[in-house]
Amino acid sequence: QVQLVESGGGLVQAGGSLRLTCAVSGRGFSDYAMGWFRQAPGKERECVAAISVIGSFTWYPDSVKGRFTISRDNGKNTVYLQMNSLKPEDTAVYYCAARRGGPNVWTLSRAYDYWGQGTQVTVSS
Repeated sequence: QVQLVESGGGLVQAGGSLRLTCAVSGRGFSDYAMGWFRQAPGKERECVAAISVIGSFTWYPDSVKGRFTISRDNGKNTVYLQMNSLKPEDTAVYYCAARRGGPNVWTLSRAYDYWGQGTQVTVSS
């Protein structure tokens, strides 16, 4: 069984930075494509970053491109989301997700098999 635990959320002023961490327990982390999603109140869950199994490919929506960076350390079973130049509209609960197999990046929530419990990110203006 794969378990994902996010950490690193909090309250930050606009223009600030946060680094989210997702620790993955269970075997075969290097076989999982990973993604970061967020969900704000009243909005659908959206992908803000995705990375392939060995980190060769990454994807970002235009709303965060140039500000967010996803990375993974397969030796530590960990995936990170570095968020810079944060804006109030980045306020949401951020979730880490894992999908087993395939060389691609995955941007739809239904493509993922496992989810963390989420961590709140609040950006004040």
